[in-house]
Amino acid sequence: MDLGIKGKRALVLASSQGLGLGIATKLCEEGADVLLCGRVEEKLAAAAGALTAAGPGKAGYVVVDLSDADAAATLYSAAREKLGGVDILVNNTGGPPPGTVDTPDSDLWRAQIETMLIRVIEITNLCVADMKASGWGRVLTIASSGVVQPISNLAMSNTIRSSLVGWSKSLSNEVASLGITVNMLLPGRIRTDRLKQLDAAAAKRTGKTVEEVSAAEQASIPAGRYGTVEDFGNVGAFLCSEAASYVTGGLIRCDGGSIRGV
Repeated sequence: MDLGIKGKRALVLASSQGLGLGIATKLCEEGADVLLCGRVEEKLAAAAGALTAAGPGKAGYVVVDLSDADAAATLYSAAREKLGGVDILVNNTGGPPPGTVDTPDSDLWRAQIETMLIRVIEITNLCVADMKASGWGRVLTIASSGVVQPISNLAMSNTIRSSLVGWSKSLSNEVASLGITVNMLLPGRIRTDRLKQLDAAAAKRTGKTVEEVSAAEQASIPAGRYGTVEDFGNVGAFLCSEAASYVTGGLIRCDGGSIRGV
């Protein structure tokens, strides 16, 4: 299927590896030009070089830390300089440390809210202005299946990412008539470095081996396996496409059926 995004300009946050890079890869394969961002220049340079070499889209990058107060302005300025504007925005952030709701460190809560919530809203507001001007746009925010079914020992993630649900739905209602779709993509257990960290934390907490934790988790998923970054990237690219022009305001799961609710 031709997703109809050849020549579109995409800014993908936290995309030097993992889920962000998975979506960026698929967008580039469909002919979109992509701007990667992250904190480690070596990873970004390698990823951008590989994407450009594979084509047909081109990839550049900007080094930025989303915890910085001026990160949104830095990202938008770089997108204007390197891409000429933004047609597709993929919001993605790293996850906070595991823990329960009684985590006493208020400064940690504030820092994570700044990075995972405020920064996403700020960069989206800047990029949506371009989309309104062109009459076409896609905003896709990567969250977690924890916004539907809270995940044990990830209270901070469950809380902050759930705040994005109301924001995303509100924005979708405001811009749908302008040719802009706004959706959230909810990963389940996708094989990334983050998943390895979570399995390791669960193993330490329960006294089991990492292999035992992983086997039990996969057995609990109806699909019987962890997802791949390619699985996730395929869904993300579709939601950013022309083909998905009538899909907006949604929470789309990519979880192998692990969420039990309807």
